[in-house]
Amino acid sequence: MIDYTKKLTTDREFYPIENLDYSIESDRGRILSAPAFRRLQKRTQVFALELNASIRTRLTHSLEVAQTARFIAKNILSKLEKEERYGLKGLENAFVSTAEMTSLLHDIGNPPFGHFAEQTINKWITENALPLLEKMPASSEETKELKTMLAQDLCHYDGNAQAIRVISKLQRLNLSYTQIASVVKYTRGAYEAKPKKGEAFDYLMKKPGFYYSEKGFIEKIQNALHVKHGHRFPLTYIMEAADDISYLTADLEDSVEKGILSLDKVYELIKAECDKESETYLLEVIQERYNQAKKNEEPYQFSLFFTLVRAKLVTSLVYHVVDVYVNNHEAIFEGSFNSALLEYDKESKYYKAVKILQTISTKYIYQNKDVQTLELQGYAIINGLLSVYKPLMELTCKEFEALLHDETIECFIAMRLIKRISSKQIVAYQNDVKALEGKDEESAQLLEFYYRVRLVIDYISGMTDDFALHEYKTLLAI
Repeated sequence: MIDYTKKLTTDREFYPIENLDYSIESDRGRILSAPAFRRLQKRTQVFALELNASIRTRLTHSLEVAQTARFIAKNILSKLEKEERYGLKGLENAFVSTAEMTSLLHDIGNPPFGHFAEQTINKWITENALPLLEKMPASSEETKELKTMLAQDLCHYDGNAQAIRVISKLQRLNLSYTQIASVVKYTRGAYEAKPKKGEAFDYLMKKPGFYYSEKGFIEKIQNALHVKHGHRFPLTYIMEAADDISYLTADLEDSVEKGILSLDKVYELIKAECDKESETYLLEVIQERYNQAKKNEEPYQFSLFFTLVRAKLVTSLVYHVVDVYVNNHEAIFEGSFNSALLEYDKESKYYKAVKILQTISTKYIYQNKDVQTLELQGYAIINGLLSVYKPLMELTCKEFEALLHDETIECFIAMRLIKRISSKQIVAYQNDVKALEGKDEESAQLLEFYYRVRLVIDYISGMTDDFALHEYKTLLAI
């Protein structure tokens, strides 16, 4: 039975606010004031270390996603306004605001230099941290299983999972359970195996949504909000659709601003791809807007074209995903709907238009030599920083504990490195380790090492692009 009063609640870890609207406004304030949110202004969307302020960053992208999510949420409410049985009466503000704020948070765990950095971190951890973990003793079946899970978890860094860690432990935002649950885009723990294609929830669990370090916290939230294992919170579908819609023309627009493509080249590429796929909807939109843009003076061609195309596509795609949400309401509310809203109807003209725009971006932007050069630079920086901080991972538990108490240890490099790590990240580590009291020695050692590797990853993945570059130059004496 669909009842949103069970999903949109005032529950939170500390100091719950009894009035739902006050609780929602409190979440908004905490998110907008969070340092991690502000850092998105200096994080890569596509073009790293960009000086041109009109090119999108993670922050400006997130603002666009939030607006689109707000538009989707309002239209869903409009469609459902006569259905009082869903428990939405009086929850309209909570419904819209949660979808909007979730969209502002959706990239908060992404590292500097974009998705290429995720692969870089995982490669480095696999090659450098896992051999250290492998040497640690695990004599019982229970500790062997724990060791295997931690190894799987550590080499599957993902921005979605890191977002939960940032919200709950590194920034300690104390958001409502409703707000946090809506950020969990994928429902698999990083320590769990990825389901094969065709298996249950293969889409919802295709990526890690949280780490072993937040496993208990996520389970607590899921129990409070009646979300089953492997299932998704309903408003997360709105955030995902808003994200998918928002970047469709954004990357093309930025590529023209950067001089990678011209307005005429964008038009030619889209027209050629539409002709190739016998697609008419997108072609009609592009043709009409291109003709309008060409009638105006030269300086305004670019902005007018993308403004008109974006407005038309966003509106049409929003109405489309709203219909998908409403038509599959029960499965979406339950969280078992195993698809993105925009990808559900693969025969629709909207899906075909989306695939064409994605194909063009992949071919002519993401595979552009200049973009890939920036990715290689990001690889060198992230790889270099992780290698610099590796001595902290090579210490014993006792040595690292001594280090945190300002005691002298043999590794003089580690004594200097620890001073550079943020106190927020160290506190998160200490809180996790404190919870290990009472565990057997082998499990405690395995988990302490796991949390220590997380500490280093937290620090480096939390950097902005320019700060990561500065640290790289400083520590490698460049």
